[in-house]
Amino acid sequence: MDEMRAQGQADEPAPERAGGVGGPSFTRPPQQEGDGRNVSPQLGDLLGEGAAQRARPPMERGAPDLIPTAPEDPGSPTYHGQAVLKEPVWTWEIPAYFFTGGLAGACAVLGGAAQLAGGRGVNRFVRRARLVAAGGAVASAGLLIADLGRPGRFLAMLRVFRPSSPMNQGTWILSAFGACSGVAALGSLLPLPRPLQKLADLAGVGAALAGLPLVGYTGVLLANTAVPVWQSTRNTLPVLFAFSGMVSAAAVFDLWPVPGPGRRIARRLGLVARGAEFALSNALHREAGVAPRVERALRHGRGGLLLRAARFGLLAASALDILPGARTSRTRRRVIGALGLLGTLALRFGVVAAGRASARDPRATFEMQRAGRGAAEIAKERRHPMPAPPGVDVGGRESYTHGAAR
Repeated sequence: MDEMRAQGQADEPAPERAGGVGGPSFTRPPQQEGDGRNVSPQLGDLLGEGAAQRARPPMERGAPDLIPTAPEDPGSPTYHGQAVLKEPVWTWEIPAYFFTGGLAGACAVLGGAAQLAGGRGVNRFVRRARLVAAGGAVASAGLLIADLGRPGRFLAMLRVFRPSSPMNQGTWILSAFGACSGVAALGSLLPLPRPLQKLADLAGVGAALAGLPLVGYTGVLLANTAVPVWQSTRNTLPVLFAFSGMVSAAAVFDLWPVPGPGRRIARRLGLVARGAEFALSNALHREAGVAPRVERALRHGRGGLLLRAARFGLLAASALDILPGARTSRTRRRVIGALGLLGTLALRFGVVAAGRASARDPRATFEMQRAGRGAAEIAKERRHPMPAPPGVDVGGRESYTHGAAR
């Protein structure tokens, strides 16, 4: 009987102690359960994008919006069908920030170019471009802070200046852009003395200079990640985002028209930018098509649907703009502007959705690496390796590797 009681006590799990064997006998604090993170509320608060993470049950990881799975074959192995990467945890604030940042930066560039060019009747166009740029800067900062959870985290990123980090550089660019666009907008709203007005005009030029990288740096930020569909389109994505920002800027001036030369500037810019964005969207598919498995994320699921909607909006807006009477019809201009804004917004959300689907795909990362798109630059550098250590007779890349390993 004593032996059975002793055996039963041995089978019971011992209480979990924080100090390990021989440590103090206090128990761990209660943990949050049900969301898969098991974070103690006594250790930290869950704020920002991390608070939106939820661990999916195994049966739910297939996700209905993923690209269709292909049958397992020897040429495309996986690690037990599990994804190599964790999908991005960005919520809707980040693609919305991509949209507002591109719009604000493009408007600042247009306003600065019109200010430097001068001419009769451009003052109203410059004033309106400054106002839109300042409003977009405020909205962009608000979206970033909402994603981070608290303003202090945004300020913490300004403690360092790291040229190799697109995220750090983007924080500095947005901060400089917000300061310059705010001063320039203040000069357009209030009758300032001449020296202060000169300062506001100088700030407008500064906002234009900061707006140039702001329009496209978000594409660089995405391409700098390990997500297959973003990393494989690293040459096209930044330029696509830049022209998409120009399309959204022209669309704003279609919805909020400026009489005089500003209307002609917005219309011509919209035609050129829409054509460039449509061509670059096709180039995006071609660049990702080097690894067909990676390119599927741009065609299927939620990301593919949004990207198709973006292309449809571009084509519809361009068709309405080419038809006779587009210059004089206010209703048609508003429709063109609405289609342009919705198309560029769908593009940002579609690219982010495609990236999340690509990260969840178990085969996408392997396919991209085998297609030579994962580390092609590094592989080229290793074709001409450094001199071998003394006493090691090597002849090529493989023998140098083995010699270094010895």
